[in-house]
Amino acid sequence: MKAPSTLFLKTHFPSSISLLTNPKGKLNAKLLPHLCFCKSIQTSSYEVAKGSYVPTPTLEQIKENNMMEKPSRTFESVGAFQKLPIVMPSVDILGSALKKARRISATKGIVNIAKREKNKGAKQLDALMKELAVPLRTYVENFPNKTHLHPYERSLIELTLGDGYYEKVLGQVDGLRKRVVSVGKEHASLCAKSLTKREAEERLTEGLKIIEESFGQERKVVDDLLNIAKTLRAMPVINLETPTLCLVGAPNVGKSSLVHVLSTGKPEICNYPFTTRGILMGHIVFNHQKFQVTDTPGLLKRHDDDRNNLEKLTLAVLSYLPTAVLYVHDLSGECGTSPSDQYSIYKEIKERFDGHLWLDVVSKADLLRTSPVIYATEDRDLTQHELEKYRKSGPDGAINVSVTTEEGIHELKHRVNELLNLQMTKIKDASNNQEN
Repeated sequence: MKAPSTLFLKTHFPSSISLLTNPKGKLNAKLLPHLCFCKSIQTSSYEVAKGSYVPTPTLEQIKENNMMEKPSRTFESVGAFQKLPIVMPSVDILGSALKKARRISATKGIVNIAKREKNKGAKQLDALMKELAVPLRTYVENFPNKTHLHPYERSLIELTLGDGYYEKVLGQVDGLRKRVVSVGKEHASLCAKSLTKREAEERLTEGLKIIEESFGQERKVVDDLLNIAKTLRAMPVINLETPTLCLVGAPNVGKSSLVHVLSTGKPEICNYPFTTRGILMGHIVFNHQKFQVTDTPGLLKRHDDDRNNLEKLTLAVLSYLPTAVLYVHDLSGECGTSPSDQYSIYKEIKERFDGHLWLDVVSKADLLRTSPVIYATEDRDLTQHELEKYRKSGPDGAINVSVTTEEGIHELKHRVNELLNLQMTKIKDASNNQEN
């Protein structure tokens, strides 16, 4: 933070002290308005904002300002991962630092050989320390504080890297920086105190070796940070003000196949559970309008505490992003999750996220049999009528589709277009309400 401005303290005042006081010995406010203003600065409560003094508002002023201020926008910004600094591999940082340090020469004009050598040695050690420490400081300062991120990106960090790992690595990088600075300053100071040329050379050699070893012993944390940056930068970017279609359902129900049909996204399509190992993004274009579509990992029937990080990624998308839901059901017996379990998951998710726009799809229509598959694990808590109805046709209003035969695909695209246009209207209304 910059030092407070001293503009008002440098005002020129009359030299005669008689002008400063009145007959009672008090300051003459009429003659010295600037001085009185300076005094009020020192006695009033002020805060520094962008280098300028701003008076702290009273409670009444705060209430008045709050009534006049427009509320903040509903949608917080995302995209912090694309702004992460480029992290150099630790071996490159060290190699570059050593080269630059060894090119440092003594200050010109020093005639005495011993003084010239100790000057060069101290400068080289100081340069090596700085060349190692400055990049580390840059990383620590420019990787965002997790608490300042959008909740969705915060969840991605926790679920992708592991809870606490991001902060741990940043802390280790900063700890490495501090150790390098401490060792570098110590040996630069020792070299500067050398009495002979030989002593300066020995202390330079020793200092370079110790600084290099101090960095090398823990340089792995820099490479850990490099991997974090690569992982986070590869995360899909979502525009919060562009309508997004989120495909949800149990594992292997055909979500990825539908993303492939609907969008530019090219997810992996295999016949086994949890094909989707992260959030996959694509785009849909209808009538020259671009929308977003995301495939999410499948959900199983279990409590949130028992869910794996893949399932929690799906819940994070639904919790923190303004999405419309395309819920996919597979009643063919191919996905490995019983219809009753799928129905239980479906009811839970729809109840939890009832504020989302919603469209139901029954996939793999070409594989549906006349007699629904009965699983030994069928949920007996559901009424027989309710379960039979779901096993035959899925939820009310669901579209039957088949990627293989293209059954229902045209209708699906039409309904998705309608859904995303409704989502667009919903986003604009929410934005306008916040601005008005």
